Amino acid sequence: MNSKLFSPLTIKNVTLNNRIVMSPMCMYSCEKEDGMVTPWHFTHYVSRAVGGVGLIIQEATAVTPQGRISQRDLGIWDDVHIEGLKKLTNEIKENGAVPGIQLGHAGRKAEIEGDIIAPSAIAFNEHSKVPNEMSVAQIQETIQAFKTAAERAKEAGYEVIELHGAHGYLINQFLSPLCNQRQDEYGGNATNRYRFLQEIIEAVKPVWNGPLFVRVSANEYHQDGLTADDYITYCTLMKEQGVDLIDVSSGGVVQARINIYPGYQVPLSEKIKHGSDIPTGAVGLITSGLQAEEIIQSERADLVFIARALLRDPYWPRSAAEELRVSIESPVQYERGWR
Repeated sequence: MNSKLFSPLTIKNVTLNNRIVMSPMCMYSCEKEDGMVTPWHFTHYVSRAVGGVGLIIQEATAVTPQGRISQRDLGIWDDVHIEGLKKLTNEIKENGAVPGIQLGHAGRKAEIEGDIIAPSAIAFNEHSKVPNEMSVAQIQETIQAFKTAAERAKEAGYEVIELHGAHGYLINQFLSPLCNQRQDEYGGNATNRYRFLQEIIEAVKPVWNGPLFVRVSANEYHQDGLTADDYITYCTLMKEQGVDLIDVSSGGVVQARINIYPGYQVPLSEKIKHGSDIPTGAVGLITSGLQAEEIIQSERADLVFIARALLRDPYWPRSAAEELRVSIESPVQYERGWR
């Protein structure tokens, strides 16, 4: 079979061996609540590189201590993190994959000790802390934190950066009218709600010349929330700013019932790809090689982001290749078992 899934793709100055991406998934595995890489992270990520993934995007990595989802999240808020992250990226590259990192800030969804911050003082749910509304000074400090994190990511050897603008975390909180009720220059209308992300992109671009992705939640599953049509506008603006690809997910801004089925978010990716004329990644219950191939062949997305399927099978690309009857290169050490 002439597989497009297993064909290379060049994005800006980086070439991926195939269109398979390990989707960022938090491991909550830092041992001392210091954000440092642990042996677990080496085992987890490098095994997927050995398994044939084209691009590995590291879990949401906090740009400030206050921005962690949990106190066991990886961090990139201090230069002390660079050494461990650099060792990790080196091992990923040595085993054939491109290392990427998702930079994030949890905002009102942070489950940490002390105060948390958000665009508005609205808790995520009745069990969550009420965040402090961010001052303009805090907003500017956070934008600077994303810029500094991008500089550290470059020094640590990452080749792709993804900004986490989905799943109800801080960037998403600014974008959404459900949790941004500000009336200053960072709220009140769609243009102002976009300003926080706009200024993060503006801050990151001068220090980062590699591919820049943004993950979005293109459906908030609420009558007053954002939809893919709203994100066509936002993603067009991101393209104008130099964003290279939109990683299209959904949900997480508020608690909502979601009708989940195989590939349920793929139509959102397809709509944004063609509506904003920008490359996209599709994610969400993509579990088989045939399914992934159809998404790429039909131009519904440019990359497929595999999540839980890669937790179950670190060698999912090999399984997909077998299903598609495609021959792929195996690690020399595994040739006896792979052929």
